[in-house]
Amino acid sequence: MKKIIGIMSILLVASVVVLATVDFNRFGKDNVYVQVGNPSYTDEQKLDSGEIMTTYWYELPAYKESGRVMKVEFSAQKELRQGAYLKLYIKQGNEVTSYDEVQASEIPSKAREEL
Repeated sequence: MKKIIGIMSILLVASVVVLATVDFNRFGKDNVYVQVGNPSYTDEQKLDSGEIMTTYWYELPAYKESGRVMKVEFSAQKELRQGAYLKLYIKQGNEVTSYDEVQASEIPSKAREEL
């Protein structure tokens, strides 16, 4: 009985650690790279508090590690820095789930040539 409780405790702790540390928006996703330009358009929503929340939408060409181009659309809650390089995490073709800003040196060479 003590062994079962011990094993269950270890599994519970391991599960909590995995859930706290793994970002499922990035885990197992394909990557493409973009250089940020101007937002394509913005959406504004007025919250119940009266505050206006702006969403910035970007439609950009993105490049896979092979240099192949694809079009992506994604949003951000703030205007992104012009000229910044982003690593986008995508699923199901071109659905962006998350992004990270990266340095040009971190981009695979074929994709960097296209950017």
